[in-house]
This record gives sequence, structure tokens and C-alpha cells, in this order.
Amino acid sequence: MSTMGAVEQIKPDGLLRECEDDPARVDAYLPCEDKETHASFLLTLNNGDLVCAWFAGSEEGKPDVSIYFSRLSKGSDRWEGEVKLSDDPERSEQNPVLFETPNGELWLLYTAQLYHGQDTSIVRRRISRDQGATWDPVELLFDEPGIFIRQPMVVLDNGTWLLPVFHCRPIPGERWHGHNDVSAVKLSSDRGKTWKEYEVPNSVGAVHMNVLDRGNGRLLAFYRSRYADHILRSVSTDFGQSWTAPSATAQPNNNSSIQVSALSDGALVLVFNSVNAAAFADRRYARENLRTDGGQAAQIRRAVWGVPRTPLSIALSYDDGVTWPEQRDIQVGDSAPLKDPDSKAERHGRELSYPTVTEGPEGTINVAFTFFRRAIKFVRFPRKWVSSGNSVASSS
Repeated sequence: MSTMGAVEQIKPDGLLRECEDDPARVDAYLPCEDKETHASFLLTLNNGDLVCAWFAGSEEGKPDVSIYFSRLSKGSDRWEGEVKLSDDPERSEQNPVLFETPNGELWLLYTAQLYHGQDTSIVRRRISRDQGATWDPVELLFDEPGIFIRQPMVVLDNGTWLLPVFHCRPIPGERWHGHNDVSAVKLSSDRGKTWKEYEVPNSVGAVHMNVLDRGNGRLLAFYRSRYADHILRSVSTDFGQSWTAPSATAQPNNNSSIQVSALSDGALVLVFNSVNAAAFADRRYARENLRTDGGQAAQIRRAVWGVPRTPLSIALSYDDGVTWPEQRDIQVGDSAPLKDPDSKAERHGRELSYPTVTEGPEGTINVAFTFFRRAIKFVRFPRKWVSSGNSVASSS
């Protein structure tokens, strides 16, 4: 079992190190030096390199937040130094998504919002034609205020490109707080030149839509729940043009990001915070109380925030996400009650969150995640590690 002590022990040098008390596992802290780091995204390129993007700056939502990129070359034991890929002095640039097109281009997609205004977000793009060595200028992809992304783009088996999105919609008369968000997919039949959107029905509160192609037009989607109750799931049988309404799975969710990926044998791997609001009455809160004037706001369920973002867990499913019989904690942090739920520093200080997961070489699994908002942590372990016990890597 690996033990992680104080935050001061973080070594953001990118070196993969074997855990002292868990030799099956290697860990690394990506080379990032900013005050706050968050929302990493892993992608294995066709040449075998593993690349990662994340956002960093003084604080999420502020205009000094930019997108960064690093590479773990095939066979290497060290992540390369970070490369800054965005720098808009007026917008906070967040939630990077990496996508390698069938013709070998590497796309970076990301959101760009005005100060603390997620409902002002637009989506931008940069393209690399040499697998991330150099990048074309920044382009505007979607100029729809409030549009957000987080999860992978998918090339369906009929050739359609699918990008899951969600729309940050404030309640009229209020600031945006996540109460009224909905999910949709963007579909393109011309390799990203034009897009058509299809909304997921009854998806208020279901965000971070994560789509998997199961073949012959059948798609699975998994969602973060704004209500901090359960991971949600829905299905499409027509290549994403229509969806069942998101419904609760047995897996908990704390109103924080998850990620699901399909392994080469068809099994699904899920990385998530295995807690929800039910056990944390002292931590959960809605940022604004219900209005009582009989208006629209009174009819809308409120998002739940403040539930701990720990432990970070991994699970495997062999029935398309209906059950998850194998599960293990990757890392556990401190979930002490918050003294001030409106303090970003206190809410974020102890979180292990926003995981990203890919299949690695020789039957391994790669995971990266936000570590205390002070680093992006990378771990690699064999698949059998998930079912080999419930020992926990402690971060406190």
C-alpha cells in the first residue's frame, strides 16, 4: 500500500516512481508549477505516446488560467516539461479535451469563460499536425455562451464524430450555479466542419456526459449529477440522435467529474469519487435558497455542492455499466467538515478529483487526477490490481 504524506512532498518532476509499499503501482506528479491545477485529460496517441492536458493558474475561473500539455513518450519513465497552449488575458481557459482524428491530426478543445461566469463559456480549438510538437493558431469552434465540454470525442463506427457537451443555463434572475444545466451531443458527418446538436431529454442536472460506442449504433452515456446522489446512465440506439432519459445507477456521485473508458476486451473502467451527499449533511449545501415568489426558480431542483471529493476509486464492469463487481480505492484524502463552505481554498484544498483514465501498455491502466489542486497526479497499475484487494493509498 502506497503512503503519501504532506503536500510538501509533491515532486512535480514527471518521474514515474515505484510505490514503496505497493510495487505493482507507479506514481508521478506531472511537471506543473502554477498555484492551482485541475481537470487533466489523458490520451494515448497512435504512436504509443501518452499525452495529458490540464488547466492551471491562480484560481479556477480567473483570467490567468491557461491550458498546459505534457507528453510521456512510449517507453519513457518521465513526463516531459509542461507546454503552455493557451493564454487569453480576458478569459479563464479550462476543461481541455484531446482528440486524435482518423487522419492523424491532434486536436485540443477547451472552454474559455469570462471571470467566474461559466455561462459565458465558449469552446476553442487548436490543431497539431505533428502529434503535439507544434500547434496551429487558436480557433473558435462553438460560439454559444454557456457551452461546456469535459469528456472525450468519439468516432462512431458509422464514421460520425460525436462530441458530448453540456449547457450552463442560469435560472432567470439569478447567477449561474449549475441548477439548470442540460446535456447534449454534437454530431458531425464531415469530420468536424459542421455540427448538429441533439439534446438529451430530461437531462437537467446531468452533466459531463461521457459517451462510449458499443457498436451498431448503440451508445452508452454516463453523467455527473448536480444533485450529488448517483452516477447517471442513458442509452442511444441510433448513433446518438436520440437518448433515453438519464437514470440513476448504483454508483454514488458527489457532483464532481467522473470518467469511463472501454478496455480492449470490452470491459468498462470507471474512475470516480465513491461518495455522495447522503452521508455528508454537514458538508452539502446549495449556493442559493429557493425563491418563494412562485417563479421559475421555485420549480427547479437545486444543485448540491460541498460533498467531499475523496476517496478516488476505480471500478470494472462486464455488463455495460449495470453492475461494477470489482472496485478499489486509488487514494483517500481528508473529508473533514468545512468551516466555511463558501471558501474555495477550503473546498478545494483536500480534493482528489476530476479523474481521467485510459488503457495502458501490457494490460495496465493509466489514471490521472487533481491532487489537492496543487498537482496533477499520474498512476499506472496492472488491471488485476483493481480486484486484488481494498488497500488504500493515504494522502493524509
